[in-house]
Order: sequence, then C-alpha cells, then structure tokens
Amino acid sequence: MASVRGLMLIADIGGYTEYMSTHRMSLAHAQVNTGRLLERVIDAAPGLELVEVEGDAAFLYREAGSTAPDDLVREVTQLAAAMHRAFHVEREYVARNLCPCSGCKEAANLTLKFVAHVGEVATQTIRDRLKLVGIDVILVHRLLKNPVPVREYVLLSEELYGTGASTASDQVHEVAPELEGIGTVRAFYVDVAGLDEGAPPLPEPTWRGRLVRTAYAAGAGLPYMFGRRRRELQGAAGG
Repeated sequence: MASVRGLMLIADIGGYTEYMSTHRMSLAHAQVNTGRLLERVIDAAPGLELVEVEGDAAFLYREAGSTAPDDLVREVTQLAAAMHRAFHVEREYVARNLCPCSGCKEAANLTLKFVAHVGEVATQTIRDRLKLVGIDVILVHRLLKNPVPVREYVLLSEELYGTGASTASDQVHEVAPELEGIGTVRAFYVDVAGLDEGAPPLPEPTWRGRLVRTAYAAGAGLPYMFGRRRRELQGAAGG
C-alpha cells in the first residue's frame, strides 16, 4: 500500500437518525430523499474523489501533495460553501414537494456539517474501489464527535488549519475535543452560514420541479412499500 499526504473531507447530514425514525412509507421516502441530498453534495465537490457513502455522510479525498495549509483551508471552505448551498437547494425542493408524508416534509429539519483533515494515509484499491487506512483516517472520523455549538459548520484539524490566513480570524473559533484512543486535539471551526454571505438567495422551487420530485419520491418508494430492500433500510436507519 502506498502512503501519501491526503486531504480528507466528511460531509455529514445532521438530524439523520431522528429523520429516519418513521413508518414504512415515510422511511422509504426519507431514504430516497437522503440519497438525493448526498448526491447533490458530492456533485458540488468535483475536485474530490468519493471514498465511501457512510450512511448519512460522504467521505471524500484527494492527494494533497505539497499544497500549503492556507491553500487547503481556502479550498475546503470554498468546497464546503458550494456543497452546503447545493444541499439546501435540494432540501428546499424535497421539503416543498407535494407529498404530505413526514419523510418529505421533515426534510427541512436536516442540516449539513463538515470535518476536514490533512495527513498521511495508505491507499489501496479493492475491486476498483479506493480504500484509505491509517491513524489520520481514524482521526478525521473521530472529529465528528466534538463540542462545536453550532448546527452547521466546517471543522478543521490543527494540521489542516495551519496559520489560517485564508479565513478571517473573527470567523474562526477553537475547540479541543477529546478523541477516543487519540487524546485531546486542537481543531478550528467556522459557521457555514458565514461562508454564504454575499451569495444570492436560494431559488424558489417551481411547480414543475415540485411535481417531478413528488413523482420521483413516490416511484422510488414503491419497492420499500412492498417489503423489498428492507435489509438496506434497516442498516441505513441504524447507521
């Protein structure tokens, strides 16, 4: 396995467990809608490679080479802003489609947060799928459990943040989470809402768009109604 310096980013949907705790038809639509939200988030980061979809999160990566921390911070915050906006556009479309089930209407309660880190990773390909291993892979996942007090944020590890010159100091706040098996680390977060300042308002869903998404959710939910793919649903709900 080759070892490289890699940039790792996890986009994690907040409120997922509660959102998935619904009856069968709503659960079907909740699963379909979550998939669409993750697709939009992943599509908004074309410079990163998808390593894995982990239930309610997308784990993305690229080789960092000798890229300076400031440039990586700038890249991560720009990507997070684009992914966050794509998520909220699709979330608004889902929540305002014409289906009355809770799996559609309660999509408006979902949030999106990001954790990013740069470190040494070992890469391998198994059945044409990229896999990452190493302590830094563990660290970025452990950072998902942290004391950040805002709902939607970008959390940068100390190794990634560097001098942080590319992000205004009054926007950045420090936390010191205790990570299982690793100990206390320093990390820095910024509220994603602050990254969207100056962006145009989100587009209003059109009637055509609302009809299309309603039809899609209804059609995609039929296999679940008839008991198919129950195992995948149960696995996703417990993730």
